[in-house]
Amino acid sequence: MTAFAPDPLTLNRRLPLWYQVSQSLRASILGRRAGASLRLPTEADLAAHYGVSVLTMRQALKSLEEEGLISRHRRRGTFIEPGARQATPVRLLGSVDTIVAQQSGMRATLLGHGREPVPPQLAEYFGADGEVTAFRRLRYDEDGEPTNWAENHVTSALADRIDPADLEHWPMTRVLRDRLGVRISRNTETVEARLADPRTAELLGVPLLSPILHYTGVTHDDAGQVVDVARIHYRGDRFAFSVTMDAR
Repeated sequence: MTAFAPDPLTLNRRLPLWYQVSQSLRASILGRRAGASLRLPTEADLAAHYGVSVLTMRQALKSLEEEGLISRHRRRGTFIEPGARQATPVRLLGSVDTIVAQQSGMRATLLGHGREPVPPQLAEYFGADGEVTAFRRLRYDEDGEPTNWAENHVTSALADRIDPADLEHWPMTRVLRDRLGVRISRNTETVEARLADPRTAELLGVPLLSPILHYTGVTHDDAGQVVDVARIHYRGDRFAFSVTMDAR
């Protein structure tokens, strides 16, 4: 059984700390991995994790207990209620042409790019060691309002051949396929609800902890190797995802 570990959180001192902590821990509980332990770390450990006082942590846990997500037992500890629902991602599978089409049509500004160690959350795709190249872009609608920001982590061997200027006009999938000649075999997409962290809130101009649709797209070449992992953060008040299935 995998131990439960809450996601990290960057605190905004203009909002009540207990509320930010409770919402972050709530998202971690609802989005926990299958088979994760139901036992939470101690109050002291959670307070140290979030960088708050034990009193603040206690207030955050009280709100989650009142919501019915956790139960607290003297001397035994704090536990996630077994019935607390888990987030079920919507998985979208389509042709490469469909993926290119749905990612196109938006103006983008390149926020930056460069090599970096493989992020821990992407180790399952690229391995725990080594480097990838990250490209980060902010996308706008036709009125110039930011609607989403995207992170693409690409194998550095391919990234060295990418002209960053292309990413201001084309989605990464099209750049890989049409510019670099990568033979893409499949793309697996996952969409889940999250809360806006400080960077996302600032880039998209939304309140901290407001709803965000978090998209992950994993692109494989015809050899079955992962060549790109896209993580896109969409404004929750501007996007909805639908799936059309052909019954034939």
